[in-house]
Amino acid sequence: MGPSGGAMTDDLQPLSPSEGIEMYLEARRDELSDGTLSGQKYRLDSFLQWCKEEELENLNDLDGRDLYQFRVWRREGNGDGREPITQVTLRGQLSTLRAFLRFAEEVDAVREGLRADVPLPTVSSGQNVSDTTLSPDRAGDILEYLNRYHYASRTHGILLLMWHTGARVGAVRSLDLADVDLSNDRPGIQFQHRPETDTPLKNKEKGERWNAISPNVARVLQDYIDGPREDMRDEHGRSPLFTTEYGRPSLTTFRDAVYRVTRPCWRGAECPHDRNLDDCEATDLVHASKCPSSRSPHDVRSGRVTAYRREDVPRRVVSDRLNASSDILDEHYDRRSAREKAEQRRDYLRDL
Repeated sequence: MGPSGGAMTDDLQPLSPSEGIEMYLEARRDELSDGTLSGQKYRLDSFLQWCKEEELENLNDLDGRDLYQFRVWRREGNGDGREPITQVTLRGQLSTLRAFLRFAEEVDAVREGLRADVPLPTVSSGQNVSDTTLSPDRAGDILEYLNRYHYASRTHGILLLMWHTGARVGAVRSLDLADVDLSNDRPGIQFQHRPETDTPLKNKEKGERWNAISPNVARVLQDYIDGPREDMRDEHGRSPLFTTEYGRPSLTTFRDAVYRVTRPCWRGAECPHDRNLDDCEATDLVHASKCPSSRSPHDVRSGRVTAYRREDVPRRVVSDRLNASSDILDEHYDRRSAREKAEQRRDYLRDL
C-alpha cells in the first residue's frame, strides 16, 4: 500500500477509515433519508472490514491497487457474515464507495481523482434488479399462520399492512394513530412526510397519500390497538401506530420482524435448504436474515406488485398506491414471468 502511480500524500491530512466514514455519513445526514443512509453505512462497513484486515489505518495511503483488491475481496464474499455477491450488488457497493471517496477528496484525505480508480461493473437492464421476492403464495401462507397463531400482534399488523398496501417499511414506521381511520366502512391510512420528527418518506411530500385498506385489515389493526399495543409516545410526543415499550420502533425492528417470519422453519415448515435447525445460525432471531429463504421488506413490496399485476390491476393504480413510477415498478418490482405477462395480454387480444 501507499503512494503508487505518482500519488502524493504530502498535502493530505491524516484520517482513519472509521473516522472518515463517520464524517461522510454525518455530512450526508440532511440530504439522505434514514433508509438510504442506513444502506450506505451497511455497504461501507464492508470497506471498513477490509481496511482492518489489511491494517490500512490512514486513508492517505489508499491507492488504485488497494481499490482493485477490495473489489475482488468483496466480490468473493469476504467479510463477517457476508457471501459472494452478484454484479448488481457489487455495483451498488462500489457506487457507495465512490461517493465516499469523493467526500474524502474534498477533505484532503485521499488524492484527487482516486474515486475514478473504482470502475463500476457493467450490468444489463435485466440484471439491475433483485432476484428475490415474497411470492403471493408464500405471503398468504405466512399471513394465515399469523392470523391463526399470532393474531393482532405487532408483527401481524406490520406484515399485513405492508402486504396489502405495498408500502415501504419507512412509510409504515411513520404512521401515527391519528393517521389511520378504522371506524367506518371505508377504512384507510394517511402517509405523511414528517422529517422534523424523524419519520421522513422516501419521496418526501410527493410520497404523501391516502391508501384505502380492507375491512379485514382495519379489524386486525383495531384489535392490535385495543389489545397488545403499548400505549406509548415517541421522543417527539407523537403516538405511533406500532410501538414498543420504548416508543416508536426502529427501522431495524421492522426489518427484523419481516426476516423472522419469512423463514420457513418459523411456521414449522420443512427447511428447503436441508439445514439442521440445531446448528443453523439463522434460527437465532438476530441472524434471521441469513436464512436463504428469508425476505426483506423490499421483497414484500415487490411481491405485492407482482400480485397486483397478476390480478390485472391497472398500472396507474399500482403506481399511485405504491408511490413509484411505472418504469420503476417494471424494472424493480414486477416479478411475473414472461409467460404470465404474455398470457395476460392474450385476454385483451381477441384473435389469439
